[in-house]
Amino acid sequence: MDNMMPDAAGRDDAAQEKTELTGMTEAELTEWVKAQGMPAFRGKQIFQWIHRGADFEEMTNLPASLRESLSGLAVAQPVSIRLHQVSRLDGTVKFLFRLMDENCVEGVLMRYHYGYSLCISTQVGCRMGCKFCASTLDGCVRNLTAGEMLGEILAANRFLRERGEEERVSHVVLMGSGEPLDNYENVIRFFRLLREENGLRLSLRNVSLSTCGLVPRMRQLAEENLPVTLCVSLHAPNDEVRRQTMPIANRYSMEEILDACRYYVEKTGRRVIFEYALVDGVNSAPAQARELAGRLRGLQCHVNLIPLNEVRERKLRGVREDTVRRFLDTLTRERISATRRREMGDDIDGACGQLRRKTLAAETGQTGKPASSGSGQEA
Repeated sequence: MDNMMPDAAGRDDAAQEKTELTGMTEAELTEWVKAQGMPAFRGKQIFQWIHRGADFEEMTNLPASLRESLSGLAVAQPVSIRLHQVSRLDGTVKFLFRLMDENCVEGVLMRYHYGYSLCISTQVGCRMGCKFCASTLDGCVRNLTAGEMLGEILAANRFLRERGEEERVSHVVLMGSGEPLDNYENVIRFFRLLREENGLRLSLRNVSLSTCGLVPRMRQLAEENLPVTLCVSLHAPNDEVRRQTMPIANRYSMEEILDACRYYVEKTGRRVIFEYALVDGVNSAPAQARELAGRLRGLQCHVNLIPLNEVRERKLRGVREDTVRRFLDTLTRERISATRRREMGDDIDGACGQLRRKTLAAETGQTGKPASSGSGQEA
C-alpha cells in the first residue's frame, strides 16, 4: 500500500509531450522560460497569469507570437470544468473536472461565513477500498500532479469570476477522491505552490488534509513544518469495528494511528480532526461513543460526526437524526469536543465519486475508467 501510483498513467501522447507549467514554482518557471530562449522576466508574467486562471491566449501583455509558441510547448491550465451542479438549497456547487487525458475528478465548492472552501481530489479514483465511499469502487487510475491539484482551484476561481463574484477560494480541503498521503510527493509540492508569493498566497492554516490512516506518511507529514490541519477518517471506536468498513485497519491499528496523531499535535501544535461517519448497526451505539471517548481523552482533537451519505452499490445505511444527537450528546458528556457536520448540497450528487460514476455510466454504459485512460495501476 506504500507503492506510489504512477503520475502519468493514462495520459495521451500529446499531453505528455507538453510541459505542465501549473506545477512549477515561479523560480522553476523562470528557468524553463530562459531554457526556451525567452527573457527571464517573462517567467514572472506567465506565472502570475497562470495563477489567475488564464490560458495562453489571455496573457495580453505577451506578444501574440510568444503566446502561440507557448501553446505548442506547454499547458497553462491542465484542469477545466466538464459540468457542474448547483444546489438549490444552499448554493453548494459540485464540479466534475476534466483533466488533459480526459479522466475526470470531482470537487465541491461550499460557501461559509468565512468565505469559499473547495474540496479537491488528489487521485483519479482511490485504492483504499473504504466501504462507505464511491470513489474507490473502480480502484485508482493514477495520481494527480501538483499542477492538476492547483488547477482545480484555478478552475473554481475562474467559475466564481465568470459568475461575477469578487471572492475567490480561501480554504482548501483535500477530501475528494483519492488518499492524499498515497500521493505524498505531489501533495507536498502542491502545498508549497499555494504559498508562492506571486501565486494564490493561500495560508496553509486554511488547508485540511484527510487520510484514512497511512501511519508512516502521517508521521512524515508532521516533520514537514507545514501547518495544515490533519483530518483522520476514524469511523470506529476499535479495530474490530474499523476492519468492517476500512481495509487499511488490517494494516495499521487504531493505537498506531492515535500515536501518529499525538506526534502530529506535538510537532505542529495543531489539533487533529477525527471524521466519524455514523453507520446504522455498525458504529453508532451510545456504548461505542463512550468507548471512542475513552480512546481520545487527553488528545488535542475534535470529532466531526457525519450522517452517512449512502452509496447505492454498498449495503451500509445511515442513521436517524435522534441517533446522531444521542451519539453527540454522549461524546459531549464525556468531555470530547464534537460537532455534527453541516450537510451541504443534499439535493445534488453528494457522496464523493457519485457524479463521476454516473457521468461515465451514461457515456459508456458502464462505470470505471474512460476508454482513453490506458492501463494504469489499481490496488
